[in-house]
Amino acid sequence: MKIFNTMSRKKEEFVPVKPGEVKMYVCGPTVYNYFHIGNARTFIIFDTVRRYFEYRGYKVSFIQNFTDIDDRMISKAKQDGITIKELGDRFISEYYKDADGLNIERATANPRATEFIDDIINFVKDLVDKKFAYEIDGDVYFSTEKFEKYGKLSGQNLEELESGVRINVDERKKDPMDFAIWKKQKEGEPAWKSPWGFGRPGWHIECSCMAHKLLGDTIDIHAGGMDLVFPHHENEIAQSESRNGKKFANYWMHSAYLNINNQKMSKSLNNFLTARDALEKFDPEVIRFLMLSAHYRTQLNYSPDLLDSDKSALERLYNSIDNLENLLGEVKFEKLKKEEKEYLNNLNSYRDKYIEKMDDDFNTADAISVIFDLSKDINSNINIESSKEIIQTALNLIRELGKPLGILQKVTKKDLDKEIEKLIEERQKAREEKNFALSDKIRDDLKAKGIVLLDTPQGVRWKRV
Repeated sequence: MKIFNTMSRKKEEFVPVKPGEVKMYVCGPTVYNYFHIGNARTFIIFDTVRRYFEYRGYKVSFIQNFTDIDDRMISKAKQDGITIKELGDRFISEYYKDADGLNIERATANPRATEFIDDIINFVKDLVDKKFAYEIDGDVYFSTEKFEKYGKLSGQNLEELESGVRINVDERKKDPMDFAIWKKQKEGEPAWKSPWGFGRPGWHIECSCMAHKLLGDTIDIHAGGMDLVFPHHENEIAQSESRNGKKFANYWMHSAYLNINNQKMSKSLNNFLTARDALEKFDPEVIRFLMLSAHYRTQLNYSPDLLDSDKSALERLYNSIDNLENLLGEVKFEKLKKEEKEYLNNLNSYRDKYIEKMDDDFNTADAISVIFDLSKDINSNINIESSKEIIQTALNLIRELGKPLGILQKVTKKDLDKEIEKLIEERQKAREEKNFALSDKIRDDLKAKGIVLLDTPQGVRWKRV
């Protein structure tokens, strides 16, 4: 498996720190509002990376943080007349709602910055003790000149960065590129007691601290959007490697930007779109399909026309699944026919092609093309004269290849009908056993799904409403 490493600017063979395991840290949202559709692309991409590692047999520790203390949160909480924690609680809940809607699997852990204050203080203290950071009037800054390799991720040296990047001006700093790792409390702000007085963490320090605490000195993969390369990830490297004396991450992965209708997303252009807005207008699986239809390092355009096109494409794949499931109930032959053995090998070759594409830096666009080729092959070669075994193999394979991408897993109408019939049987058994509480619960659960039961002389019937 090869991964394009932002650090080296080339594809590298993936070799985990510990055989069979992957330790992965992905920068999560600042929870002061709904996350936008550009964030959604990043979250979907690295959810897919995580799923594919698991498909290939790795045990994955997947950490995605919530930034729940920063300037924007302080301002938003004050504006809404609530506490920082109440604001964080609300939008963490909203994050899960939208992420679940996009079929993004829950992380192994979603640490919050405010849950690691003591660890962050100790991290900052170690940097001060080692002379990599200094305190001025309650603020603590990391000294970039003390870290000789500063700029190695973004590919620039300190002088180039100083001249080419907009930085926060503070005449107290020893160098313009130095950045805050602990901020002195301002009036009305939440704060924690520290050796430098009351204050709160800087933004960059939280990820360094939580990655170290939850995954160890050196992690396999650190990931996020391209906008985080500098300064966020650059600063994380400087802090972590200065404190721990070890390489922070072996592979750095970054997803490209998302445009809206061929324009950069911006509130000033009135094209800022949250994931919640998108989910209210389009099928979540279609959104996910769009996000994976281009390689993650390629800039992608988001538009209603593209979503309509992807909806049709996804429906073609589901039509193949529906056809296979219908055939299963109609064919006469159970076991694999002699003449089908060669075709079985042909079917299995699509798995190898899929793995080849995904092993090449998670090329989801080409992997999706393999699934379409498989679908076309199935539609041309499997019919009512095929055996049940070959049909089931084809059905299992198309579902299998969709799963790491988070698509093609929906329950079809036929499967849903089977589930309803099973629940009706369970209700009938409960009634016979005079377990009326369970009987009523099953009836109510079905009603909530739009299924009404009709008790007739011929038995229980049901209909959709």
